[in-house]
Amino acid sequence: MRDASTSRQTTSNALADELLAGAAAVLERVRTRAPHVHCITNAVAQNFSANMLLALGAVPSMTIAPDEVGEFAARAEALLVNLGTFDAERRAAAEIAIGSVDDANRPWVLDPVFVERSQPRTAFAKTLAARHPSALRLNRAEFAALAGAPWSEGGLRAYAFEADAVLGLTGETDLVTDGARLARIANGHPLMAKVTAMGCSASAVVAACLAVETDAWLATATALMVFGVAGEIAGARATGPGSFAAAMLDAIYALDGEVLVQEARVAC
Repeated sequence: MRDASTSRQTTSNALADELLAGAAAVLERVRTRAPHVHCITNAVAQNFSANMLLALGAVPSMTIAPDEVGEFAARAEALLVNLGTFDAERRAAAEIAIGSVDDANRPWVLDPVFVERSQPRTAFAKTLAARHPSALRLNRAEFAALAGAPWSEGGLRAYAFEADAVLGLTGETDLVTDGARLARIANGHPLMAKVTAMGCSASAVVAACLAVETDAWLATATALMVFGVAGEIAGARATGPGSFAAAMLDAIYALDGEVLVQEARVAC
């Protein structure tokens, strides 16, 4: 038993080391390639998400106009669909954009914001999840609404297998799983919960990483590591939510692979 346990721990450490090295490389590729990310996101989150992508080195676009959103999405290297503003125009735009990226074989992220709060929102999110996004970035309440059961690690893995998507479950410790692999990321800062659109912009960062990395598990884990480490750096500088928002953008802008590897607290 002792030998088996030691072997599992060694494998876990090796996978975490591999993940950290891969994450540094993904961050560098985002910086050098400047991928175009199209965001269908909620009205509150648009400005902050766009600035977050620019600070990261990506190029955002935000249109939801039905006569052009399909072309924007098709020309982007990744798509974010965020359900925070659940109006008819955004629902229609999401359907068009997902069709475009599917035709172009491009990755997309579903952020099912507040799906636990209304049945129409839950039903629409389930419809979109069935279209196999590359990743879902969500919290425990949102996961429970989509899965129809309380959160558990086993349930998270099972849902990832069923949905054929990577799940990035954010909270005090973020969990990222494709059903087989699971990473725990323990970075972040309490002030992240005091700034609106923080989670939505994290989903935009997931999309940017997917634009340059075909392994959706690695891309999603990288994004949440980047976000968590930047949050800790920003929190050390900020005096409150207002200064934290600005410091977060600065931290994302300045973050490099070396600091990411040094500061990320990851277990696999």
